[in-house]
Order: sequence, then structure tokens, then C-alpha cells
Amino acid sequence: MSSTAPAAAAPEDLLRGAGLRVTAVRVAALHAVGHKQHATADDVLGSVRAELGTVSVQAVYDVLHALTDARLLRRIEPAGHPARYERRTGDNHHHVVCRSCGAIGDVDCTVGHAPCLTPSDDHGFVVETAEVTYWGLCPGCRTSGSAARI
Repeated sequence: MSSTAPAAAAPEDLLRGAGLRVTAVRVAALHAVGHKQHATADDVLGSVRAELGTVSVQAVYDVLHALTDARLLRRIEPAGHPARYERRTGDNHHHVVCRSCGAIGDVDCTVGHAPCLTPSDDHGFVVETAEVTYWGLCPGCRTSGSAARI
């Protein structure tokens, strides 16, 4: 991913910088993901509707797709969980996911030599990024006894 625009930049400036038209739904979607990192499409839909009123589900999915293609958002898809969107782009960070409640946290890639970018066999591919997902139980689920229910 090549976006180096700061997540704190104004959504209008991010959109213009990516060559996208500034629309109310795009701005509201960027606000939504900025306020709730690792947001689902349903999270974004609820936030956009709260800000703008009536907006179709398809319009929000179209905007999420356009913002992801423009690298203003990153889409992650933890197995068994809905896709999530985040504004943190432009680095090769990874994620930790609670296997009980689905909470997600960011994990920075190894500083210096990054072994996660060196596959044992690249099959002729030029590797650009690696996605590592760590699975476990978040502190809340560990203390609530969720581990016994898994």
C-alpha cells in the first residue's frame, strides 16, 4: 500500500488528493472509519445514515469499494468475521483478533529486518505486503470466562 496521507487529514483533502470527487457519502464514510477503526460496513452504514439521513446500503458499499481502491481505506477480512475497514494505510501492519468477541487490534510489523515479507518460496511473485493475523482472547473475554465457551 502506498498511501502516506495522514489519517488526521481532512476527508475532503484526502479525496481530492486521490483524484476522487468529494461527495457527502464519501466524506461521511471517511469520518465513520476515522472514528471507529476496524469498522464493518454495517458500522459505516449506521454512522453515514446518522450523519446524512437516508443512504442506501449499495451506496455505502460502492463508496467503501472506491475508497479501498484509492487506498484511502484498507479492507481486512479475518476468517469467520465480516470485512473491516481502517484508515491506517501505507504500512505493513498486522492484526490481532479475539476469537470470542471479534475485537481487533493493530500490530506493527517487525522493525528492521521484516521476516514476514520473505516467504520461503515466492513462486515467482514480487511480494509487496504480507498479512499476518494473530488469534487469541482479548483481556475482556479472558476475564469473563469466554475461553470456556469456545
